[in-house]
Order: sequence, then C-alpha cells, then structure tokens
Amino acid sequence: MPELPEVESLGGFLREHAVGQAVTRVDVAGIEVLKTYDPPVTALVGMTVDGVRRHGKFLDLDVGGLHLVFHLARAGWLRWRDELPSTPLKPGKGPMGLRVHLSGGGGFDLTEQGTRKRLAVYVVHSAEEVPGVARLGVDPMSEEFTVDWLAALLGSDRSQVKGVLRDQSKIAGIGNAYSDEVLHVAKLSPFRPASNLSADEVSRLHAAIVETLRDAVQRSQGLPTTELKDAKRVGMRVHGRTGQRCPECDDVVREVSFADSSLQYCATCQTGGKPLADRRLSRLLK
Repeated sequence: MPELPEVESLGGFLREHAVGQAVTRVDVAGIEVLKTYDPPVTALVGMTVDGVRRHGKFLDLDVGGLHLVFHLARAGWLRWRDELPSTPLKPGKGPMGLRVHLSGGGGFDLTEQGTRKRLAVYVVHSAEEVPGVARLGVDPMSEEFTVDWLAALLGSDRSQVKGVLRDQSKIAGIGNAYSDEVLHVAKLSPFRPASNLSADEVSRLHAAIVETLRDAVQRSQGLPTTELKDAKRVGMRVHGRTGQRCPECDDVVREVSFADSSLQYCATCQTGGKPLADRRLSRLLK
C-alpha cells in the first residue's frame, strides 16, 4: 500500500508534470472507483490543474477550484504517461480504473491490481467533503506533530502502539510497512500498550517517526513513478524481510501473521529477545 512517503513523492511528481496543464478528457474504466457523482467527473474538463496537496494517504488535485481527490488503497497506483492513446478506455475487469488526459498530450492512469477493488476517486468542491480526509489526524510531517502532542495522544490510549500508528484518525499517513520500520528504529514491541510508554520511549518513538518518514521521502524524491515501489522495498529494514538478518544486531527478522496482513520485527532489538506469538499459527495448532 502506498503510504505517506510514496504519496508525497507522487504528489511532487504531479506538481512538476501536471500543474499548469488543462484537463482535456477523463475516461472511467471502472465506475466503482467513483465515490461521488455531483459534480460529475466531466466537470473537470477544460479546467487547469492549479496545485497538488497530500492529505495523509490521499492526493488532492486542485483543478480550477474543483478537487480531484483519490486514495490508492492497498493495491492501487498512479502511472504517468508522456503520451496517452486517444482511444477511449473500455470498461472491464482489468486493473485500469480511471485515466486523466492533459493538454500537453500526456496524463496519468489510476490502476488497481487484484480482485478487491478499493481504489477511491472523488470530485468535490473541497477536500474536506471526502469522509476519509475529514477524519484524518495530525500529519507527522507537520509542525503540529511534537513530542508533547504524541505523549498526550499515547497517554490516553490503551491500544497497542502499532495500532495507534496505523490509525489514520490519530496520525495520518503511516500504514503497515512504515509502522514496522518506525517501531524497529524506536526499539519498541508492536504489541506494547501505547499508554505504558515512558517519557524516554515516547521521545524515541517521535524521533523514529519523523526520521523514518523524512528519510523515505528523501530517497524517493525526484524518482519516476515507475521506480517508487522498488525504492520503498529497498529502503525497508525489517518490513517484508522475514527470515533475513536484522541490520542492527544480525538476529533473524521474525513475522506475526494475521488474517489479511502481517508484521515484521526483530526480537533482539524490540522485545528483549522474546519472539512474539504468531497468532495465526497458534490458532492452527489448537
């Protein structure tokens, strides 16, 4: 799933390549991707892309005062093409969701692999009309995200710290992958209750969040959209690296599996050497 660093980099790419161009056509291949109908997507035609903003994992294109807002979900992506074919898209069951043609001859496709279609596109007068944007918590790259703010959030929350990091209504933009990375850098167990963290641990966690996200954004800055996924994978320390060696202590990276996701961690760095129970495996053994 694209998270804050990848979405920020996609936004930067669109600022460079799309801003200043007019929308000449919008093709919809999968009507299910459109979550709004008024204004219609055709209202964007003839309007100029004036700016691009990120809201958590959402991208927001200001198109002549209207806003084309989209969320790429788990398997979605934005693909830029310097030249787009003139033939209209045919509705179907493939990965194509929506195509935006721009006055320079190029544009971008919004695609989604797999059968669970969650790519979401909105055309609204204000980004805050999108429910997912309206409920977003603080952006961890903003000045508002301070150690004191994080301490107040965690101190009143009994959830596991990994869950807090992934909750978009609390902290916007961090998902499964970067929460694993942040907790490894902070040397914290993903299952620690958030309210039990000491002041030193909260400070470490804040620094890990800011540094991990900032480093990831810097690594992907200026890359073509086709290279962002590989840049994310290469930069991971523990996420997606089950069975490989921890870059800090050389212990093996371990995994905990859930019904539709998994987390990775280092027992030596994060849990005092004690492996966490793999809950899916535990159920199978009962």
